[in-house]
Amino acid sequence: MITSVQNSQVKTWAKLKMKKFRVKTDLFLIEGEHLVAEVHDSDWRIEELIIQDGTPIPTFADQYTTTIVTANVFQHIADTKTPQGIAAIVSMREVEWVDVKNALLIDSIQDPGNLGTMIRTADAVGFDAVVIGDNSVDMYNEKVIRSTQGSLFHIAVFQENLDTKIPALQKEGFVVWATSLENAKPYKDVQVTSKTALLVGNEGNGVAQSLIDLSDCSVKIPINGKAESLNVSVAAGILMYHING
Repeated sequence: MITSVQNSQVKTWAKLKMKKFRVKTDLFLIEGEHLVAEVHDSDWRIEELIIQDGTPIPTFADQYTTTIVTANVFQHIADTKTPQGIAAIVSMREVEWVDVKNALLIDSIQDPGNLGTMIRTADAVGFDAVVIGDNSVDMYNEKVIRSTQGSLFHIAVFQENLDTKIPALQKEGFVVWATSLENAKPYKDVQVTSKTALLVGNEGNGVAQSLIDLSDCSVKIPINGKAESLNVSVAAGILMYHING
């Protein structure tokens, strides 16, 4: 049992809260019973389980290297205020672009909750892939992972430059819809094609104009009440369900 936060292994786990260390090691940390079970039931690789002393040990724990730690150690590596006492170190995974018909493209999203919710919604809708462009929050951020509720492990998620990805998608036969409030058609007036990519943008500034210019059409969701706009994850959900309806 590890009892000290000064333990070298504990220090390594704690560093995974930093993006640069996640990138360096190709590892990330998840916590909570639900997320650990979700990754166990996926094609992702668990490198190690970390369990607080006294926490029930899952039946699948014997399949992995498992380390028991004291409550103070677990609190040190955890991101939540009231951790559940179980965490896992997971290897990043290269996913393949195969048989993609509908994709969500994400430009410069800053809020981890928004990014995680959109990944979760894309999974729920039945979209095939999510492409996260430059300047967005890291997909392996702890809050992003929690917001996906495990969907990160069940839908193909890519991190790519959208300036090059959009033309590549168009060559594959995709029609790219960019969300915009200006010079945009109501989404119900635009025909859904067999391959559609939906592009949504930054919470404050929307999709970058350069990416709108690359897209095939601009769409908007009519607002009937007095709200100025919709939350980006809500708007993405409405449009994805329409596209995949």
